[in-house]
Amino acid sequence: MRILGIDPALSITGYGVIDTKKNTLSLVEAGVIITSVKNNLPERLDKIYRAVIKLISDTKPEVVVLEKIYSHYRHPATSYLLGQARGVICLAVENKKLPLVEYAATRIKKSIVGKGLASKFQVQKMVASTLCLSSIPKYTDVTDALALAIAHSYIARVRI
Repeated sequence: MRILGIDPALSITGYGVIDTKKNTLSLVEAGVIITSVKNNLPERLDKIYRAVIKLISDTKPEVVVLEKIYSHYRHPATSYLLGQARGVICLAVENKKLPLVEYAATRIKKSIVGKGLASKFQVQKMVASTLCLSSIPKYTDVTDALALAIAHSYIARVRI
């Protein structure tokens, strides 16, 4: 099964595509979609949308995984912007007629590290180890996206 994990954000959206075959996970592609604060909001959202459409067309995943939105009462504007980025990603996934799965951050961390309150660094190390990466990706957005894909493979029991 090919799984696409996406860590949505307005500035830097991370993505990671993995394959699950014969009880092994392998990295297909990972990277970021970066938008500039110099562009207006509709332009930034359009860039994310088009990049996700292209990513889906190029990598042909069977499922897309997103983290459930978490908002802190002290930062409502951040949640608002994240929600818009998430919205265009959901629209792209629907336009490509793919199943969309969502998990809470704590469930992802528990699946990857064994602790729902694991640190970013612990998740990064486990992702790198699981995928036999020679180094940790530059952006935590990428490791978060890969963690989503890996966790889905565990949760959905794809690796059996």
